[in-house]
Amino acid sequence: MDLSTLRHSTSHIMAQAVKALWPDVKLGIGPSIEDGFYYDFEKSEPFEPQDLEKIEEKMHEIISADYKFERSEMKKEEAIKLFKKTNEKYKIELINEIPGETVSIYKNGKFIDLCRGPHIDSTGQVKSFKLLSIAGAYWHGIETNPMFQRIYGTAFETEGDLENYLNLMEEARKRDHRVLGKQLEYFSFHEEIGAGLVLYHPKGAMLRYIIEDFIRKEHLKRGYQLVVGPHIMKSDIWIKSGHFGYYKENMYVFKIEGQDYAIKPMNCPGHILVYKSKTRSYRDLPLKYFELGTVYRNEKSGVLHGLLRVRGFTQDDAHIFCLREQAEEEIIKVIDFVMDTLNVFGFEDFSVELSTRPAKSIGNDEDWDAAHHALSNALKKKYLRYSVNEGDGAFYGPKIDIKLKDALKREWQCATIQCDFALPERFGLTYVGEDGKEYRPIMLHRVILGSLERFTGALLEHFGGALPLWLAPTQAVIIPVSEKSLSYAKKVEKALTENGCRTELDYRNERLQKKIRDHEIEKVPYMLIVGEKEAADGSLSVRSKAQGEMGRVMMDDFIQMVKKEIQEKVK
Repeated sequence: MDLSTLRHSTSHIMAQAVKALWPDVKLGIGPSIEDGFYYDFEKSEPFEPQDLEKIEEKMHEIISADYKFERSEMKKEEAIKLFKKTNEKYKIELINEIPGETVSIYKNGKFIDLCRGPHIDSTGQVKSFKLLSIAGAYWHGIETNPMFQRIYGTAFETEGDLENYLNLMEEARKRDHRVLGKQLEYFSFHEEIGAGLVLYHPKGAMLRYIIEDFIRKEHLKRGYQLVVGPHIMKSDIWIKSGHFGYYKENMYVFKIEGQDYAIKPMNCPGHILVYKSKTRSYRDLPLKYFELGTVYRNEKSGVLHGLLRVRGFTQDDAHIFCLREQAEEEIIKVIDFVMDTLNVFGFEDFSVELSTRPAKSIGNDEDWDAAHHALSNALKKKYLRYSVNEGDGAFYGPKIDIKLKDALKREWQCATIQCDFALPERFGLTYVGEDGKEYRPIMLHRVILGSLERFTGALLEHFGGALPLWLAPTQAVIIPVSEKSLSYAKKVEKALTENGCRTELDYRNERLQKKIRDHEIEKVPYMLIVGEKEAADGSLSVRSKAQGEMGRVMMDDFIQMVKKEIQEKVK
C-alpha cells in the first residue's frame, strides 16, 4: 500500500471525526506530508491536547464502520451548491481556484470532501495511526488570512512501524537543539531584540569560535584567501546583481541620506568587487575568496525554527573565479572539502541533489547547460548518486546541495555548490588570456557548513548535546572534594589550561553528588574529582562521559591522553 495514499485517507477520516464532534468547524485542506498528514480547521475555540484523544476515539469508530471511499465528479456549479448547504466556505474558495469545468468529490459514510484523491478502498484499511500535535496555520500560508488550527498525525501499515516512528520522534524530542541550547546555556532568543535573531551565551560562543577556527584554517590550507565585506551596501549593487528583481522581498531595505541601502542577504557582490579591483590574468586563476559572512534575510515569523531557520546567520561563504576548463576540477575539490569536513564532525551519511534552472532566472540557455554539465560531470566523476530537483536552482545558476544525515537519519541542508556564468557577465568580469585578449571567468558560489547557526543546531541534535571532546566548550571540570583539596584543584586547573584544555573549577559550596549530577546534565566530557589522596600523589579521579568511571589517573598521563584525543578529533 502506498503510504502517501494511506496517510491522505487518514487525514479525511480525522476531518470526518472532527466534524462529528464539532459540527460548526470549517474545513481547510488535509494533505499527506513526508512523515504523516495534517488537516486545517477553522474553529472558534482552540483545540486542547486532550481533544486529540477524543478525535482518535471517533476515528476508530469510523475505521470500524469500514466506510468505502466513493469518488464522483461533478460540475463546479453543483459542487458549490453542495458545499453551500454544509456552509463550507473554504471548499467553495478552493473550487473556484481549480481549473476546468469539473471537480472530484469523495464520500465516506455521510462525510463529503472536495479532493482529487487517490484514496484507499475503505476506512477499515487504516490499521495504525496516531495524532501528534496541534499548531496554528494561516489559510494559504498568508498572514493576512484567517488563522486555522492544524492537527498533525501519522499513519503506517503496521503497528510495529508506527511504534518505531514514535520512538524515533521521542528520541528527536530529547535531542531538540532548542531544548539543549537552553539546558546547556548555549544560546537564547528574546522578543526584546526580535524574532529569529540569536544571542550566543559564553558556552555557545565558544562552540561557535571552535567551529569558525576549524573551518577558517581548513580554507587557508586549501588556498583560499580571506576577505571581509560590509554588512550594508547601496541598493545599486543589488539591482545590478539581480537580487532586487528576484529576492527583494527577502531583503531589509532602508535609506541613508536619501539613498536606498540594503542589509546584505548574500556575500557575492562584495567578493565580485574584490575580483574586479584590478586586472586579472589567466595565471591568477582560480582565485578563491573566503569570508565568514554574516547575512540577514527577511524570513516570515511562521517559518522561524530555533537555529535552523533564523533571520541573521553567518555562512562559511566562498567564491571561486576560474577558467571554463577549470570549473569541473574546482567543483570536485569542493565536493572533497565537504566530505572531509562532514567526516571530521562525525557525519557519516549524506544525500545529494542537483537543482536545475528555475522559472525566474537570468542568463542564456547555453551557459545554463554548460553550468549544469560541469556540476553533473563532477558528481559522476566522484561516483556520487544524486537526485534531480527540477527548477530549484539559484536565479543565476544550477546547484548541488549536499544534505548531511544525523544519528537519526534526518537530513539537514548545509553544503551548496552553485555554478554561475550570469553574474560575471552582469558585472563585466574579465581576465587576460594567454593570447592577450580578454575573457569572461566562471564563478562558483559555495559553502561547506552553510549557515553556522543551522550547522550548530544539526550538530547538537546529532550528538544529543554530548559533543566530542574537541568541540565541547568545557572539556573538563575539576571538582574538589573539600576546601582542603582546593589548592591542588587550582594547580590541576592551571596545568590543564596551559596544555590547551578548556577547564572549569567547581568550588561551589554544594554536596559532591550534586556537583556530579549537575555536570552530567551539562554533558561535560570529563569530571576530575580531587581529594587528599589525589593531591598526595598528583593523580585525578576521572569520570568520562563516554567511558564512565576510569579510576585514578596520574595528572600528566591524563593531560597527554586529552591532548591526543583533541588533536585526533575523536568523535
